[in-house]
Amino acid sequence: MTMAFRVRNPDLRFLILLSLLSITSAKVFFEERFDDGWGNRWVKSDWKKDENLAGEWNHTSGQWNGDANDKGIQTSEDYRFYAISAQYPEFSNKDKTLVFQFSVKHEQKLDCGGGYMKLLSGDVDQKKFGGDTPYSIMFGPDICGYSTKKVHAILTYNDTNHLIKKDVPCETDQLTHVYTFILRPDATYSILIDNVEKQTGSLYSDWDLLPPKTIKDPEAKKPEDWDDKEFIPDPEDKKPEGYDDIPKELPDPEAKKPEDWDDEEDGEWTPPTIANPDYKGPWKAKKIKNPNYKGKWKAPLIDNPDFKDDPDLYVFPNLKYVGIELWQVKSGTLFDNVLITDDPEYAKQLAEETWGKHKDVSFFYSLIFFGLRYAIERYDLLNEIVFLQVEKTAFEEAEKKREEEESKDDPVDSDADEEEEDADEAGNDSDAESKTEAGEDTKEEGVHDEL
Repeated sequence: MTMAFRVRNPDLRFLILLSLLSITSAKVFFEERFDDGWGNRWVKSDWKKDENLAGEWNHTSGQWNGDANDKGIQTSEDYRFYAISAQYPEFSNKDKTLVFQFSVKHEQKLDCGGGYMKLLSGDVDQKKFGGDTPYSIMFGPDICGYSTKKVHAILTYNDTNHLIKKDVPCETDQLTHVYTFILRPDATYSILIDNVEKQTGSLYSDWDLLPPKTIKDPEAKKPEDWDDKEFIPDPEDKKPEGYDDIPKELPDPEAKKPEDWDDEEDGEWTPPTIANPDYKGPWKAKKIKNPNYKGKWKAPLIDNPDFKDDPDLYVFPNLKYVGIELWQVKSGTLFDNVLITDDPEYAKQLAEETWGKHKDVSFFYSLIFFGLRYAIERYDLLNEIVFLQVEKTAFEEAEKKREEEESKDDPVDSDADEEEEDADEAGNDSDAESKTEAGEDTKEEGVHDEL
């Protein structure tokens, strides 16, 4: 493909050339945009097929999109298990950065289900790929109810799966989002959503892959003279005279002896009591800052004798497959633009080239990324970034159409409304005492129903 450069600014020309060099040097182990022929590269598993619980995949751009020709694969049946995988030339990430990236869209407004993918090592029977198949990395969003709305990042080490200890919230709307996991040779990582870093840290601290490097000294004991009380009673504060004589309750001054009260039959009448506003409870001296406070005592840290470092902690030596394996109560999750590479910048540019062009982005932002990515003529570049229908707009139009259809299916019954208004007026004119009694009876019945 011939590229025409018409750049007057030498600095911009340098950035474009630098970007092209970066793209050239990037090692792409796997890239899937689900264009024509995708079915030859992916193998649908027979997992759960005998139980009639295996879900079917649709090749589609979804109900709303920024480009109808940009398709992915979407779950299509509710209450189903889904399993599909693709193979690539086996490689190791030793001494190189590993970048795992893909886009997900939950068109069904997901209430319980996954949107994650897996990297697998060694030889796998793809027709039997399922929930019990060992994997190396599991990454992506997971949503279930109100409690689970997070990004999974699970690493397998010594045949044990380890979930990240940090909480990384995922996106929960019905638009496309890009999830990126970056693992570096220095055992650090980053998790990005839509090209924005959401979490970063170290494999040593954020997963329990190895025993901790340091532990609290089990032999250490808090010194006897260690004062860890931050506040103490003020020794100068004295209880007011007569404080203990203040009664907790007083006779109600508003109470009157009933006219039909008979002292001989009913006994001597005593007025009911009310809380005494002057009673403040048992007296306590006010608190002051403890001048001898040394802070909360902590045992000193020592080297953990069980810790043994592994310089290859980040290494997955036989990566060979990428797969999607999940359960969905409600279908509609769409996967696209799967990438495995060693170059975070290439992943970032690919995200902008695919997901980025379907969202509302500024002219300048689009110009930078598409200019650096393709370095094509300015007129063609403008055609690329002026999108008449971005995904968000398409979604809002689809929602508006759905609401209009629902309103047509549920016309307003004016006669029924008038009857309800008449009933309300009649209810407002009813006797207050009867209304109270009826309300109490209804409430009591409701409690029994609940029990």
